[in-house]
Amino acid sequence: MTGHGPALDAARAFADRWLASLPTRPVGVPADPAALRARLGDLPDDGLGAVEVLDDLTAALEPGLVASGGPRYFGFVTGGSLPVALAADWVVSATDQDAAVAVMSPGAAVVEDVAGRWALELLGLPADAAVGFATGAQTANIACLAAARHALLAAAGWDVEAEGLAGAPAVTVLLGAGAHATVVQALKLLGFGSRHAVRVPVDGQGRMRPDALAAALDAVTGPVLVCAQAGQVNTGGCDPLDGIADVVRSVGTAGLHVDGAFGLWAAASPTRRHLVAGADRADSWAVDAHKWLNVPYDSALAVVRDRAALVAALSVSSPYLPLSDLDPSTRTLENSRRPRGVPVYAALRALGRTGVADLVDRCCDLALRAAARFAAGGVEVCNDVVLNQVLLRVPGVDVADLARAVAVDGTCWVGTTVWEDAPALRFSVSNWSTTADDVDRSVDRILALRDELAARDP
Repeated sequence: MTGHGPALDAARAFADRWLASLPTRPVGVPADPAALRARLGDLPDDGLGAVEVLDDLTAALEPGLVASGGPRYFGFVTGGSLPVALAADWVVSATDQDAAVAVMSPGAAVVEDVAGRWALELLGLPADAAVGFATGAQTANIACLAAARHALLAAAGWDVEAEGLAGAPAVTVLLGAGAHATVVQALKLLGFGSRHAVRVPVDGQGRMRPDALAAALDAVTGPVLVCAQAGQVNTGGCDPLDGIADVVRSVGTAGLHVDGAFGLWAAASPTRRHLVAGADRADSWAVDAHKWLNVPYDSALAVVRDRAALVAALSVSSPYLPLSDLDPSTRTLENSRRPRGVPVYAALRALGRTGVADLVDRCCDLALRAAARFAAGGVEVCNDVVLNQVLLRVPGVDVADLARAVAVDGTCWVGTTVWEDAPALRFSVSNWSTTADDVDRSVDRILALRDELAARDP
């Protein structure tokens, strides 16, 4: 085998071509999986050279890649990669550190500690909260709810980590009717059971109603966990967290978790932090970094006020692996993992407080711009556009047909959803590089495709 240089040069050449193409290349790629599989070939008897492998791999891979890191990808809440965050992620790969315990990589452990404290400051969360760097909101929610399970059952005199759930006091979970699927999945994996979760009625924007929560809590005895939301996946609406916290704090045996996958970043914006007022009163928070902070996949933060509860729920030790407060594995689901906090550190230092606020505000302003242009073009905007989500109904055409036409056209990419039992389109603005021209061009093309479909099937 040769050294790293030729292989890294080949990877850099492809990365340069790919990144340079993002502003202009078709966004969606209708690819045939069978054709993609054939391009990848068979397992060889004899190995090939690194450059040949990389050249073949990128040639086979590119036809099946979606330009989700580009400026006109609006289908999911998917950020791109800030240049500094992408470069920092390359440093993570090149240094190949295991971020399990500080003794294995003191640098990685300290960087994550600093990045976590900076994130707490930006999000307005308690400065002494524990931060674990997770893969995404799914694992962040699992970590936070595991800590909540520990704390609630410990208060009831039960050691769930030692004894399991059989025979434990029942914990009632209450969540909004519009809660994200990752929270429901976390309840399944932690043994709470999704069927037993109490769904609390929401308002017209999918926000949990504090009065309905109070009524639901009145019917419950024993330990209670309330899961609120900052950023409803369709509307962007944030639960009234102050009012919810008032209700929860009136019950002595209740905990409060906030799923803030993208919406919690509103706290970094002086003009929009009122949307998540009261978030700091919760007990735990899950927030993605690969969405609005625009760091490479995968990256999220699990934040828990009670550090001891998170450590008790997640940490694993043995005689050969003594642990300290600095060890990242005491706050995550994994032991062996890459130091995800390094790109977060790089993004936060490059942006600073004002840069993060500007990133949030620009995306929200562009979403408002898109909503106004859609409305002027005869499309129904179904939500109050308070963050980066625009929820649309398009009279005269089938939503799925329109989404397929948009994907084939390639100008942009939008996703479908269901809102109030009817199909809808979701236009999400999350990328650092999206401009007003990208929004205008995309909206105009979607409206034109709508007209083409309507003319075909009057």
